[in-house]
Amino acid sequence: MAVDETLAARVREEVGDLDGVVEKRMFGGLAFLLNGNMAVGVHGEDLIVRLPPEETDGALGEPHVRIFDMTGRPMKGWVLVGPGATESDDGLGAWVTRGVDFAESLPAK
Repeated sequence: MAVDETLAARVREEVGDLDGVVEKRMFGGLAFLLNGNMAVGVHGEDLIVRLPPEETDGALGEPHVRIFDMTGRPMKGWVLVGPGATESDDGLGAWVTRGVDFAESLPAK
C-alpha cells in the first residue's frame, strides 16, 4: 500500500520541532517514533495513532476511527484515523498530539 505523501508531509510538519523524532518504514507505511516509541504513522491515506490502551474504546466511538489490525489480532491502543478526521490542520494536529502525548509518557528505548 502506498503512503499518502501529502499526509506524511503534514505529519512531518506537526512533529518536526520535537526532539527525538525518527521516521521509519513500518507496517507497510511510515512511522514516526519519539524516543524509540511509535507515536503516529501513515498507512495508505490513514493516520495510525498510538494511544493509551484504556482510551481505545472511546477513540473508536469517534468519527472516521477504526481499529488498526494488520494481523487479525488487533491491539488495544492502536487506531487508524481516516481522512475525514485529518483533513483539517486542527483535526490532524489533535490526533498527532494524542499520539505524541502517549509516546512521551513511555520510557525511552
